[in-house]
Amino acid sequence: MPLLLTVIVSTLLVGLAMPLGALLAHFEKVKSVWLEQELKHGVMAIGGGALLSAVALVLVPEGIANLNPLAACAWFILGGLSFMYLDIYLKKIDTPASQLAAMLSDFIPESIALGAAFATGSNNAFLLAALIALQNLPEGFSAYSELKTSSVYKPKKIIIMFFLMATLGPIAGVSGYLWLSDSPEIISAIMLFASGGILYSIFQDLAPQVKLEKHWAPPMGAVLGFTLGMLGLMLTT
Repeated sequence: MPLLLTVIVSTLLVGLAMPLGALLAHFEKVKSVWLEQELKHGVMAIGGGALLSAVALVLVPEGIANLNPLAACAWFILGGLSFMYLDIYLKKIDTPASQLAAMLSDFIPESIALGAAFATGSNNAFLLAALIALQNLPEGFSAYSELKTSSVYKPKKIIIMFFLMATLGPIAGVSGYLWLSDSPEIISAIMLFASGGILYSIFQDLAPQVKLEKHWAPPMGAVLGFTLGMLGLMLTT
């Protein structure tokens, strides 16, 4: 398969994890209230673990490879600050789409970095794709659940919107593949910017939703998600 086609297919499949998560949330029917809560919190925890593994095992190691320490730290912090100010803005306008905005704000730079990773022949390109898909699934689940609470967004409309958003992956991925393959410093900056934003999101949006009073199983989802990323790295090196 030509490399450009690989980028398109990979980023599209990664993006389709978002509507898949929404479909799981739509058809999720659990009679037991406590089991339903365990499931929702566990899904969020797995997403948090996958995000953390993407940051720790792929994005940060590759991001710091082409930048000096000062620049690397600056881009990482800038990513966190940008996501924080986005969070503040969404809270100020009281939108029911904060999870959706957070999902897109890390999906797009990650897709750019993924396309660039394929262009540069990175051994971790497929691992990064798998981790992004693994995070998009619970993020789609959570974003759908959040949007469904608003009377403005009907379930069918939300799912269709998520499918359309999946096409942003190939657009961003091809952009990274065609225009950033010869700019390793820019790729590294994007990776670290995304990493800072993701890390902020984990502790601002995901981690607080993982804890469930008198239930200790959901946080193990974070351990499971990180273990999956670690296993992928070990199998590809």
